Amino acid sequence: MGSVTATVPPPIRRNIIPWFRTFTAITESGFRRYSTYRQATVAGAFTNTVFGFLRCYVLLAVAAGAGGLAAGYDRAQLVTFVWVGQGLLAVVLLWGWTDLADRIRTGDVVSDLLRPVHPVVSYLAADLGRAGYALLTRFVPPVLTGLVFFDLRLPTRWSTVPLFAVSVVLAVLICFGCRYLVNATAYWLQDVRGPMILWTLGSGVLAGLYFPLRFLPDWIAVPLWLLTPFPSLLQTPLDVAVERTGPAVQSGMVAVQLFWAGLVLLACRTVQRRAERRLVVQGG
Repeated sequence: MGSVTATVPPPIRRNIIPWFRTFTAITESGFRRYSTYRQATVAGAFTNTVFGFLRCYVLLAVAAGAGGLAAGYDRAQLVTFVWVGQGLLAVVLLWGWTDLADRIRTGDVVSDLLRPVHPVVSYLAADLGRAGYALLTRFVPPVLTGLVFFDLRLPTRWSTVPLFAVSVVLAVLICFGCRYLVNATAYWLQDVRGPMILWTLGSGVLAGLYFPLRFLPDWIAVPLWLLTPFPSLLQTPLDVAVERTGPAVQSGMVAVQLFWAGLVLLACRTVQRRAERRLVVQGG
């Protein structure tokens, strides 16, 4: 009997390889786009570092008033929470993205709909390139500053590093999806300043940027964690980084992130489909 060699069916290969190349090219373009803003990068990293000192001393004062342990975080965990959070702020990017809303307002979004790449996929690829650049230029400086001036908690379990990496990627996906949905309200409202202000005010508090969500009572924190995507943006990756809980709970939190990533991206495609139908009805 002759040997049988498993191969990828030609139709699948023809579809996947060009799609992957296109996605990679858009991601690289997003990386190059943000790498041109060198002065803004330096200014942003400096600002995040300055606010890192302020937040760090505030939380250390809270820990000192609580006997060295605040909501289950010791001093080293609180310091790590602050500095890693300052680095992740630009990687996840809670605010400052209005590309889709601006193109809807000007009508340029029509050209996006004529391209062979779905708008959600195109904007996601560009955002991943942005996040990759921010990881190198906006994440590293604050973390290194924290290592120099404070005693950070380094990982003590081998599983923490890969779980943290996966958690950060999922946080980027979820945050992109949320920002896309906020921008997409321009299809119906034209002016997105209202939804954008609500997102800006709510995301920072509910994501754990200003203080760990575990400072809140359980009857608020648990529903917030399970019923909204906000804690998955920053709180979850930061809790994984500081090893606030055991490996099983860490894996469970990342699984919740995975659920929200799938749900939010699915919502983006659904909203985009409905928006395209609205444009057709309006004669766009």
